[in-house]
Amino acid sequence: MSLTWKNWSKNDLIYGVILPVIAIFVIVLISKLQVIVGGEPGILIGITMEILELTVIVGVPLALGLLWNQWAGGCAGFLMGTFYALYWSAAFQGITGSGTVLLAYVLSPMLIGYMAGSLNKRSSDFKRLLIVSIVSCTIGGVVMFAIFQLSPANVVTGEVGFALTVLARMLAGVLTAVVAKVFFWYGMGAQKNK
Repeated sequence: MSLTWKNWSKNDLIYGVILPVIAIFVIVLISKLQVIVGGEPGILIGITMEILELTVIVGVPLALGLLWNQWAGGCAGFLMGTFYALYWSAAFQGITGSGTVLLAYVLSPMLIGYMAGSLNKRSSDFKRLLIVSIVSCTIGGVVMFAIFQLSPANVVTGEVGFALTVLARMLAGVLTAVVAKVFFWYGMGAQKNK
């Protein structure tokens, strides 16, 4: 059925206008948080950089692994991890031992994406998506933290560093499982051959 100019629903207004406008205002609010609250930008920079990291090197490979297969997840992990490592390579500017940290940015997302696809096997069951996401992200976070410890350029140390590395990835895994389930609802995940 073709939609005419008269065919509008409440959901069109909510999901097509209201939610995107709210999302834009939230983004603008976050960008101006330092001015509103005052003080140093450290916490704001820390939060936004963590969101960037979790989106690029956890969310994308995990989602493709859950929705498609281990090869898509691993490949996305390699590509997104490489882009993220290139982004940070300029910041390190040849600091001794920084190569190991950059390597962790490539290996961890590859592992997360591959494991997600390998364990999920294109299942759309939410409990399986959730378990696979948490397991993949936990192991990926532990591997990343362990690789970080091999580098003299590492600044993520101790129990607090371990908890932040692993727990943030677990939370990203839970959120990505929810997003993947929504993708499956709308038929955007790869289906098993029958």
